[in-house]
Amino acid sequence: MNICSVTVNTRSVAAADDAHAAGQGEAGHDDAPHAALPSRPVLAAWFGVFAVYAGAMIFTRHADGTWAAWGCGAYAVTALLLLARTGWVVPLAAAIGGALIAPLLWLITTFPPTGEVVVIGQSASYLLKHGTPYLPPGLVTSWTSYNPYLPLMEIFGLPRSAGLTGVPGDPRIWTTLTTIVVLGAAFAVVSPHRFRDCADCRRRVAWRTAVAVASPLIAFPLAVGVTDPPIIALTCLVLAWAGQGRLVRAGVALGVACAMKTTAWAVVPVLAVMAWVRCAPRAAVRFAAATVAVTGILALLAAPEALATPAALKQNLIEYPMGTTRYKTVAASPLPGHLIAGLGPAGRLTVDVLLVIAVLAFVGWLIVRPPRDARDAAVRLAVGYAVMFTLDPSTRFGYYAYPLALVGWLALTRQEEQGSEERNGPALLARFLRRRSEPDAP
Repeated sequence: MNICSVTVNTRSVAAADDAHAAGQGEAGHDDAPHAALPSRPVLAAWFGVFAVYAGAMIFTRHADGTWAAWGCGAYAVTALLLLARTGWVVPLAAAIGGALIAPLLWLITTFPPTGEVVVIGQSASYLLKHGTPYLPPGLVTSWTSYNPYLPLMEIFGLPRSAGLTGVPGDPRIWTTLTTIVVLGAAFAVVSPHRFRDCADCRRRVAWRTAVAVASPLIAFPLAVGVTDPPIIALTCLVLAWAGQGRLVRAGVALGVACAMKTTAWAVVPVLAVMAWVRCAPRAAVRFAAATVAVTGILALLAAPEALATPAALKQNLIEYPMGTTRYKTVAASPLPGHLIAGLGPAGRLTVDVLLVIAVLAFVGWLIVRPPRDARDAAVRLAVGYAVMFTLDPSTRFGYYAYPLALVGWLALTRQEEQGSEERNGPALLARFLRRRSEPDAP
């Protein structure tokens, strides 16, 4: 028997065992301790670093610099409040209000939409009319005509395309709400006690969600319309469920992410290997099957006519991200892959070879040192994302939000997740068997 089959079947036994050990207490509580939250000076130092980062971005152009002006002030105020006050509600409210809500509304109401917002909006409109979000080659007139996202991403543009105007119709509102809800769910999953029964768990989930949302890794892309935060949030939820052995749920959540953006696809082999090693081959197959099935079904439902235009699919999903289309993205950053590819055909070939070597090395790492749990998987993903984004010729600095966010997830869930895994892993099975062997066991 493995932890993936034990998790669900022993929940009631664990609750009874914990109640028996404690003798009293709220229903649903167990003896798992709460993790210690970072101290106020440590949290103030975090926000001090955020303020420096935002300050360095103030002199960038357009929406990025506008967000940076808001964010720098908000983070500085938050750091000072953390050093001066006893509570955390006011400082984190200042961070979220100043680094996310205020610049988000300001950019929506006073600035022209960013490229990502334009792409999602026009793709959603085209989807409603033609059943596919991908323009054929003959209708491409600029880089914003390409749509590198998978069909489900256009769901964020449907409210405006369906007639909802103003702030409520902007795709950034819906990506923001989705990200906050999914991140909160991810932190709730790794709580050591039942979320609905433990007030302390609810407070800690709110704290962690607030810190994550207020960080520039989430607040900045949400405010300017970048589409990565929902994928990052779904990845955290996938890791949370996978860490507890709930692989089918993890596969469903990952399928949603994979139906939105190809960056989520890297999670599939990593967690499949983890499931194979930690649980059983059958569990890995179930996880992969759930992910692939949900991805395919959602993509088909979101864009039923997309497969009828293979040329448009190839141009938007393959050629444009690879930088081989007529119009190139203006978001490319001067990273090694981009600089080498710019040297000409030889440079392009060099980048392709380096990418192949990186992929083979990553696969070898998974085989030789497979991830044993969700935390190991998160480390593998952080390293893999960082290397791939460094070598990709069409990438940008913003993609480093993925590996950095995974590091943040590991930091924010370090003890909570470990306690949760103990509750749902071999320790839980051992406790169950020990209880059954006692003479007075029910």
